[in-house]
Amino acid sequence: MQIQDQTKIKVDSPLQATIKASQNYLFSIQNSEGYWQGELESNVTITAEAVLLHKIWHTDHLRPLDKAKNYLFQQQRDHGAWELFYGDGGDLSTTVEAYMALRLLGVKKDDPCLLKAKKFILNKGGISKTRIFTKLHLALIGCYDWKGVPSIPPWLMLFPDRFPVTIYEMSSWARSSTVPLIIVCDRKPVYNVNPQINLNELYVEGIENVDYSFPRQGDWTDLFIGLDHLFKLAEKFEVVPFREQGLKLAEKWVLERQEDSGDWGGIIPAMLNSLLALRALDYDVYDPIVQRGLRGVDNFAIETEHNYVVQACVSPVWDTAWVLRAFVASGISKDHPVLIKGADWLIDQQILDYGDWQVKNKEGTPGGWAFEFNNRFYPDLDDSAVVVMALNDVKIPQESSKRGAMNRCVKWMETMQCEEGGWAAFDLNNDQDWLNLLPYADLKAMIDPNTADVTARVLEMVGSTEVTMDKNRLERAIAYLIKEQETDGSWFGRWGVNYIYGTSGALAALQHLKPEYRNLSSQKRQEMMEKGAKWLVKVQNEDGGWGETCESYKDSTLRGKGVSAASQTAWALIGLLGVKEFMTPNLELAIKRGVNYLIATQKDGGKWDESEFTGTGFPCHFYLKYHLYQQYFPLLALGYYQQYFNQLALT
Repeated sequence: MQIQDQTKIKVDSPLQATIKASQNYLFSIQNSEGYWQGELESNVTITAEAVLLHKIWHTDHLRPLDKAKNYLFQQQRDHGAWELFYGDGGDLSTTVEAYMALRLLGVKKDDPCLLKAKKFILNKGGISKTRIFTKLHLALIGCYDWKGVPSIPPWLMLFPDRFPVTIYEMSSWARSSTVPLIIVCDRKPVYNVNPQINLNELYVEGIENVDYSFPRQGDWTDLFIGLDHLFKLAEKFEVVPFREQGLKLAEKWVLERQEDSGDWGGIIPAMLNSLLALRALDYDVYDPIVQRGLRGVDNFAIETEHNYVVQACVSPVWDTAWVLRAFVASGISKDHPVLIKGADWLIDQQILDYGDWQVKNKEGTPGGWAFEFNNRFYPDLDDSAVVVMALNDVKIPQESSKRGAMNRCVKWMETMQCEEGGWAAFDLNNDQDWLNLLPYADLKAMIDPNTADVTARVLEMVGSTEVTMDKNRLERAIAYLIKEQETDGSWFGRWGVNYIYGTSGALAALQHLKPEYRNLSSQKRQEMMEKGAKWLVKVQNEDGGWGETCESYKDSTLRGKGVSAASQTAWALIGLLGVKEFMTPNLELAIKRGVNYLIATQKDGGKWDESEFTGTGFPCHFYLKYHLYQQYFPLLALGYYQQYFNQLALT
């Protein structure tokens, strides 16, 4: 759909031409139901594990897995490995899983591509140095021994909600992935697959010399290794307490959390693990629960002429809310029919069911939004805040109903505030960091504590819309955001890469928070904003853009450093334009250079391209490339700049 006379923008400058081209492109890709959805790219392990799942269920002949083979070969880099994110030099566990999947798809181990991969794997220490989840997947087909996989005692399911250690102390993603693994790790199945393979060639020490013990740290955390040894002894002698009761509760928990669409938790790891649990329990492949689950996995797949890829997740709610915000910021009328259709779709996605959050939050009533099409149990604060802001921007015929939905959401969000003052993504006070020290938890992603970026989003929502929150709650959140600012002026970004993302969000929040709060004087607010803006200017690239490598999660000296990317440039501009009331010539120059970078790099058809992964799943371990980030964030930034430019013209 092309923008007609309903837009207020006239094409008489490069800026306006860039904005209009971007708007036209985004209009053209709206789904007929009203939403927008871009591909959510991750590393190849998601597709590799889906291949394994179908081999285990013997459903591989029903899927175009030859195209998955094409995809895996296509993603191998010249150094022989597969990567976590573009240009990282290769990742051991990712490469082993890709190698496994290709062997399962009939590729011989003497294939030149696999020989290159084998060399990389052995140079990195072989299978014995891979992550726990890689070893677990290999154990399912006899390519690793189950004794090298941590035990997960079934009696964990019996602990009451208020017990110091329960499954609800895990993050939502860890919980929805771990409960089904209680069943899998208890049964320890080894499946016959076609072709039957071994991966003995990937053990540096030789398969007969593998040490299946967990590495000790020489400190108190070795206690967990001792406990795992006791768990395995109990399994060996079949004296696991409350084993059957725990397994029954785990099965019941999994069944209760399946969506009608077949999804579990809205994420592929939870979906794959739940289907593995049902397989371990000897469910029939034609059982409706299994069939629905397999269709759920299929719904996350993208099939093209040559490739078959399984996404880790899908992001229609998130993408739609940001597109609506970008349209309004860039000059599209608030009551444009296409925007109304998008807003109506969002309202229909509001979650009015109680989810896992109610275990710790006895006060709240449901009303949030999730990331995906179907995820009743796990609405999140980040999506909810962005949806409320998007709905606030759009004017629909049913304004009263819209306001009712927004207010209900904000009431729920209030009750999700953590004790530390901020907001987490999915849960309340989910902060027992010792869980990340378990042998099972080598991804260090077992908890969901409050973060600066999610907290800033909630504060921006309150400051920029007509919704209200208790002032004491807001002052606690502001105190948390103040505390989280780094000495150089930046903020950490948990859900986007990285300090550019976090700093942009914090400055956007402070822009709308006026100094009426006890801990946010005019001077303090200005100091924080100017310090954050100076950091952004300092890390601007020579070409006028901004970029930050995912390696900044490992090495803080790399914060704000990386090749320029459209999405990260847009984030920096959004942050800097949030400081417009304290504008300086140096700041204005940096903004103009960033705007010129976006104008110059827009492609034909109104799109921007970038190779970089700028989304974060688990810092250091799992990254995402949202294919629409490079489209709607630049439009949003250019829209804000146009507003600023127009304001200058009126003064």
